[in-house]
Amino acid sequence: MRRLLLLCCLFVTGIGFALYNFQGLATKGQFDSIAVDFREDLPKGEIESQLKQLQSKFGVAPELNSKFSESDHLYTFKGNKALLDQIKSQDPELLKDVESIEPNYIYGLTDPTPSKDVNEPEYIHTASAPNDPMYNKQWHLHNINAEQAWETNKGSGITVAVIDTGVTKTTDMDKTEFVPGYDFVNNKTNADDDNGHGTHVAGSVAQSTNNSIGVAGVAYQAKIMPLKVLSAAGGGTVSDIAESIKFAADKGANVINMSLGGGGESALMKEAIDYAHNKGVVIVAAAGNENQSSASYPARYNHIIGVAAFDAKGEKAEFSNFGAGVDIAAPGGGHGSRVWQETIDPDGGAPQVIGLQGTSMAAPHVAGVAAMIMSAGVKDPNAVQQVLQESVRKIAEDPLNHYGAGQLDASAAVLMAARGQISFNDFFRWLHENGYLNLRFWFDGGAVALLPKILMVLGSYMFAFLVRYLFPSVSLATGLITGSSGLFFMRGFYMFDLPQAPFRMMGSSLAEMGNAIAGNNILNPLFASALIPALLLALLWGHETGKRFAIGLLLGTSACLAVNMVYAPHVWMLGDGLLPQVFLGVNAALCFVLAKFAAKAATAEAQA
Repeated sequence: MRRLLLLCCLFVTGIGFALYNFQGLATKGQFDSIAVDFREDLPKGEIESQLKQLQSKFGVAPELNSKFSESDHLYTFKGNKALLDQIKSQDPELLKDVESIEPNYIYGLTDPTPSKDVNEPEYIHTASAPNDPMYNKQWHLHNINAEQAWETNKGSGITVAVIDTGVTKTTDMDKTEFVPGYDFVNNKTNADDDNGHGTHVAGSVAQSTNNSIGVAGVAYQAKIMPLKVLSAAGGGTVSDIAESIKFAADKGANVINMSLGGGGESALMKEAIDYAHNKGVVIVAAAGNENQSSASYPARYNHIIGVAAFDAKGEKAEFSNFGAGVDIAAPGGGHGSRVWQETIDPDGGAPQVIGLQGTSMAAPHVAGVAAMIMSAGVKDPNAVQQVLQESVRKIAEDPLNHYGAGQLDASAAVLMAARGQISFNDFFRWLHENGYLNLRFWFDGGAVALLPKILMVLGSYMFAFLVRYLFPSVSLATGLITGSSGLFFMRGFYMFDLPQAPFRMMGSSLAEMGNAIAGNNILNPLFASALIPALLLALLWGHETGKRFAIGLLLGTSACLAVNMVYAPHVWMLGDGLLPQVFLGVNAALCFVLAKFAAKAATAEAQA
């Protein structure tokens, strides 16, 4: 019972620390207007009456958000936090028929400033490569095995809605089919791009390919639905974005890509996302580019696939958000590398092939592959996400969730979606090439990942049994857990917008505390040694409970170091191999010997 109480205390303390020291994204957004969403079943006359009350009491002028807002009863008006708080506090009766009244947060583009130092590979055209002259620069398509995927599927019959700055049909979209969209910023049918961002994103999804022009796209037989919600300056309101999501779902979009984001949680946005998901739409969003331990909104919402970015070397992009909300990673540039697509020059509108970087560039790669999966016959949004995540290239060590399930693999995803439509030989070859026939693959992240922790715990209790068999009066449980494994199940715990650091600390043993601080899997020799447990033993010797804790800590640390000596002998400054094995082995032995003599001395004192 006392052990359970201790674990609960540690858990509550960690969450309390995280909450106290962190301002979440949920209320961090900026806004200059307020959105009020009345119940859909409310009569028009009642709505008009309540709008007049708002206008007379607070001096506001509510207007329909767009011509599509009438059925949803969505209105917006200028206002700030003080006005919103005033309305909520002074007129609760007025709000009884309101589904939500909230900040009309401004979301924006998720791209960092492009790097000047380009460090990315170029590829020699193969016989099966498309004839687009600049395809050799598109390392990102090579990275996701697009050529192999195209042998099976090109996204035919699927419509991808690009919710962005609009999309302009450029020279290199001559073969790309467009379906009608809408400009929610200017309330007009034509959703042309006046920034360049949306066109670049749409190019990643479905740039015309094999047309001897420019570059290639992921699902180049898919259709594009352009939806403009961001202005030329790159900002747009939650109300417009939410309406565009419903528009896309109602007008037949199969996939939605949102390479935009920001802070501020919105009931209006969540309602639109749930609406689209329930209509069978796959929704993909960029994780954001603040290098923070949580994806931005809307990637954080349920039913959205949040996409982080990696560079041409397969390493996390220096700007990419990570941790909570990241479901998968895709090529987005970083460390000098960029994603190359054709877009427009916003100053003159001329088409140009340029390289950009950001999670904005990563998301449309996932949206394009999602279109290919749906084209292969997988229609349910949850099933599409499952295929995307199960077909990835797994990352063996990802303690901070830089990559979600792993790195996008278009070829593996398409083949997985098309099971039953391919020959056994093709499927067997794919299994072999991707390592799925290696038994270790099936345990990575599962039994193999848990095995060392289990051994550490069992080892510490075995050592404790030996010591307590000789010296039965010594109680060691808390120290054993602290020294051997920590609350290891919490190390990969992601909760809302909370930072991961407190959970990594609680999920680490003393020997691994250096890893938790540095955010890697390399043991720090200061922590992974007998030094700290020995010092604690000396400091706590005069306190009975502290003494038992220190002895248990020595035994737990001994087990932890012994397992690491066999399983992962990688120590900072010592590298890996024989030298760190000797270091860990010697310190494991020292911990055990110290614990043995300390327990003997403690028993002698107790009997004196």
